[in-house]
Amino acid sequence: MVGLGCWQLGADWGDVSEADGLALLHAAVDAGVTFLDTADAYGDGRSEQLIGRFLRDRDEALTVATKMGRRADPHVAGAYTLEAFRAWVDRSRANLGVDTLDLVQLHCPPTSVFADDRVFDALDTLVAEGRAAAYGVSVETCDEALRAIARPGVATVQIVLNVFRRKPLERVLPAAAAAGVGIIARVPLASGLLSGKYDESTRFAADDHRTYNRHGEAFDAGETFSGVPYDIGVVAAREVARLTPAGASTAQLAVRWIVDQPGVSTVIPGARNVEQSRANAAAPDLAPLGDDLLDRLRDVYDRDVREHVHDRW
Repeated sequence: MVGLGCWQLGADWGDVSEADGLALLHAAVDAGVTFLDTADAYGDGRSEQLIGRFLRDRDEALTVATKMGRRADPHVAGAYTLEAFRAWVDRSRANLGVDTLDLVQLHCPPTSVFADDRVFDALDTLVAEGRAAAYGVSVETCDEALRAIARPGVATVQIVLNVFRRKPLERVLPAAAAAGVGIIARVPLASGLLSGKYDESTRFAADDHRTYNRHGEAFDAGETFSGVPYDIGVVAAREVARLTPAGASTAQLAVRWIVDQPGVSTVIPGARNVEQSRANAAAPDLAPLGDDLLDRLRDVYDRDVREHVHDRW
């Protein structure tokens, strides 16, 4: 299914006003979206707070996933304690206006966390206390995903997956399916590259991570344009745009490709306005992607993108 990523409601994507944020949330749910993904670090709680305001106006059964851990300063494995988890989760519960979080995810934690039984015991405690109904892990690499999947209490793994980031198809998705772990596919449009609307002259706001994090200056480079060098990504995205069927947008093609991957539970494209929200939600309505189109999309990856990302994440 298609959900909604809500990073843009907090920060790091240029300015999104509260009015625009609430409007795009309403548009997404009106279009059938039932899964929202946020984090306590998005705008230092602004994204969660906007979603909390939105939830008070809706009666639908919605699932809201949040994340915790990136507000730790310093962001080190030693910060991942039960005491910290309780404080972070209680803040998110207050921001969202809920008694129990539907899903709380570790937010791309230090790699050593995956081997620490105490961390996962603490997550089990949050569930036992009723602070969260389930927990998962948002990861940077396929190796981290496989370590998370091996943990018996992990309900979901969130990972970058799109036509420019195909490595999870090899081992992660099959392992998750075998273990009964849900896969949340993030960065489905490669930070907008796969909208097909950017070119070599496109400029982004100074407070947009597509300006300040292209080489991993602030956080993992794989979160910005999926780690693909911008000039390479523009050329590859232009090829994807040429393959887009009539009547569909390039972004819809990219989202539909992910929806069709076996083992994917939900894909969470972001949106900055109502029109994008509605268009993303409609991506599953596209006709099935034919074998020829799938082969040509894979050719774009193999020729232009693979060498820049496949062995890194």
